[in-house]
Amino acid sequence: MPHNGHASPAWVLKLAVVTGLVGVAGGAAGIAVWLALQLIQFVAFGYPFAGHHEAADAPSGLNRFLAVLAAGVLTAIAWWAIRRWGRPVVGVPAAVAGRRMPSLVTLGNAGVQILAVGLGASIGKEVAPREIGAWAAQLLTVRAGLSRRETKVLVACGAAAGLAAVYDVPLGGALFAVEVLLGELTLATALPAFVTSAVAAFVARLVIPDEVLYHVPAMHLSPSLLVWAVVVGPLLGFAGVGFVKTTNRLQGIAPTGWKLLVVLPVVFALVGLVAVPFPEVMGNGRALGIAAMNADLDGPTLLGMAPLLALLVLGLLKTVTTAATIGAGAVGGTLTPSIAIGSALGGFLGAAWLLLWPVDGGSVASFAFIGAAAFLATTMRAPFTALVLVVEFTQQGTDILIPSLLAVSGSVAVGYVLARRRSAQMA
Repeated sequence: MPHNGHASPAWVLKLAVVTGLVGVAGGAAGIAVWLALQLIQFVAFGYPFAGHHEAADAPSGLNRFLAVLAAGVLTAIAWWAIRRWGRPVVGVPAAVAGRRMPSLVTLGNAGVQILAVGLGASIGKEVAPREIGAWAAQLLTVRAGLSRRETKVLVACGAAAGLAAVYDVPLGGALFAVEVLLGELTLATALPAFVTSAVAAFVARLVIPDEVLYHVPAMHLSPSLLVWAVVVGPLLGFAGVGFVKTTNRLQGIAPTGWKLLVVLPVVFALVGLVAVPFPEVMGNGRALGIAAMNADLDGPTLLGMAPLLALLVLGLLKTVTTAATIGAGAVGGTLTPSIAIGSALGGFLGAAWLLLWPVDGGSVASFAFIGAAAFLATTMRAPFTALVLVVEFTQQGTDILIPSLLAVSGSVAVGYVLARRRSAQMA
């Protein structure tokens, strides 16, 4: 803003144009990620350039194993080269704080992430479009000569626009900018966040098919679900905090140098072996989320396990494979893996609850949905963003917002209390 505190028409016009361009850049980032994934999966699995296919959909167990193994070898070499000869990678939070993102390293790091996810690595794809969106926003704001404050807001909005574009979640993207990246909900942050995420989602729809990411059956409110949400929210909070602590600790001891060239392929090979009988552990977790939200308690067994037990096993396996992937030195997100793990745990706990308190026509979908929202809210430390993202991913949830809010409140409260206790101990 001009130093005299008054917004001239020229300044308003310039800021509006830059804001719109940041949204377009975020949309382009989402399109680039989607196209790259389509190309990788066409080569690896023969999928057509349409829809939301992923590695977990490959029918051949050998194909799945070889794809993840190839991901381990190729990404190990690529990340080793980037970290050895490239400038240090600047993440989105650091970019929002003002650090410049090196162009080649940022684009290369994002590209390797997409290669890993496309071939089935057990990690989320959402970090890549966020990094590209933030990088593009930095270029635009610097060229426009905006102030440090304006640049900070628009870089956060650019990152969020990339998220909004790749997953078609405009409201979730806007909330991610103001709640997670900026931690400030004001008109000065909300307006550009809304505009950039809306523009990005619209631009992305010009190329990316407009499809529901998670197809789930209709969900309904019941007294049983309300009580369950109150009971299970804190449990999911403890689980979410444990997942975050584990991944952070493993990330801190991830191999560097030549060790990366050994550890990463070995861990990916182990994940590939797990994916032979359990393809749901592959990729960003969408396959597991769909399986949990559509689980049929009267359906066929999975490798001899009852559906209820299968949900628990898949949730634990996804937790282990994602944590191991991060600990092996891979870079990626935990947003969609958190949805997968939360939905599996919620589905398991809900199925067990239905044995104690049966509901006419009751399904696991409602419990899995609430579990996904509560677990994600804890891992993101962002209750509004988490709940809106799950609603937008499924295009469901308005009938069960009440129990969802109760569960999210319980899970986030646990995370808050544990964080305060940890801070007090450190002090």
